[in-house]
Amino acid sequence: MSDQTALPEDRPFRPALLRGWRRRCPKCGAGPLLVGYLKVRDECPVCGEPLYHHRADDGPPYLTILIVGHIMAPSILWAFIHFRPDPLILATLFTIGSVVLSLYLLPRLKGMIVGFQWAKRMYGFGNGP
Repeated sequence: MSDQTALPEDRPFRPALLRGWRRRCPKCGAGPLLVGYLKVRDECPVCGEPLYHHRADDGPPYLTILIVGHIMAPSILWAFIHFRPDPLILATLFTIGSVVLSLYLLPRLKGMIVGFQWAKRMYGFGNGP
């Protein structure tokens, strides 16, 4: 007896996240996920997977702020205690570091969120196998 209401096969979760981190299509891993810096393509140019379903709105900036804050806050305290630099130099270095780290993480975290949504079949990614 066959079960007509069986759920479709699970999509690979970890590879989808890693492909998103590399800013690649969560399905094939070959096509670029983003157009420009943060805009997600409507579909993968290699495998044709529709990507316009994503809902990575406020998640990537929130995670970026969370990670950068958790890295920079203890680092600035450590640097101030151990090296005692001039406050202006310390502020300048950590401002530049925070901006660079944020710019590096933001598109990668957006790709990971799109990959997460694809793997979990969220927001319209569940159509088809």
